[in-house]
Amino acid sequence: IIAGGVRDFEGLKKSIECKHLTFGYHDSKPVLSDISVKFEKGKMTALVGPTGSGKTTLAHLLLRFYDCPAGTIFLDGKDIRDFTLQSLTPHIAYVSQDAFFFNDTIRMNMTYGLTKPVSEENLADVARKARLYDFIMALPQKFETRIGERGVQLSGGEKQRLSIARALLRDCEILILDEATSALDSKTESLIHEAIGEAVNGRTTIVIAHRFSTIRHADRIIVLEHGRLVEEG
Repeated sequence: IIAGGVRDFEGLKKSIECKHLTFGYHDSKPVLSDISVKFEKGKMTALVGPTGSGKTTLAHLLLRFYDCPAGTIFLDGKDIRDFTLQSLTPHIAYVSQDAFFFNDTIRMNMTYGLTKPVSEENLADVARKARLYDFIMALPQKFETRIGERGVQLSGGEKQRLSIARALLRDCEILILDEATSALDSKTESLIHEAIGEAVNGRTTIVIAHRFSTIRHADRIIVLEHGRLVEEG
């Protein structure tokens, strides 16, 4: 069980930094070995590397899904473990390769977990930014359309754009995109790239990707192999 600290996180001012981070799900086999990288505020950083290189594990540690060793991940120079989970998680949005959706309406799946009501104008604006608005307006019940268990009524690209819309509605300052354009055709990938362009604007963004097309606009690229940092620039 992850235990948060007592310090309130009030927003990122300079950077997220990993210092000599070594982590494994089992003591005998580290997934990440001696990783030292910095993610600067307001910049887009790409994490690339083959499957199993530790990219998603690093993202999950930043999200506090798992506990990192003390003194290895810092937010503005303060250990991430010192912050309460309640104050930290509202600042981070995560778009995964396989986002979970409920057997409910598009509206409910877009707004799930929000603490404030969303106006119709805001909902429509976010749908446009996620390149989802025209698709929704073509549906008989529009935002009230039910999408089935785990979003079975949607294509892969529609699911990805819906998960990006969900992240945009949260309006978090830190955004983590994990393989958001995997296994998509070129036309759908182009829509996703447009949606990502809207999502990363003004945010501290970490993009995990295999495809170069996804990361060509990154400010910095970090390459992992077998859990080690092999190149950055």
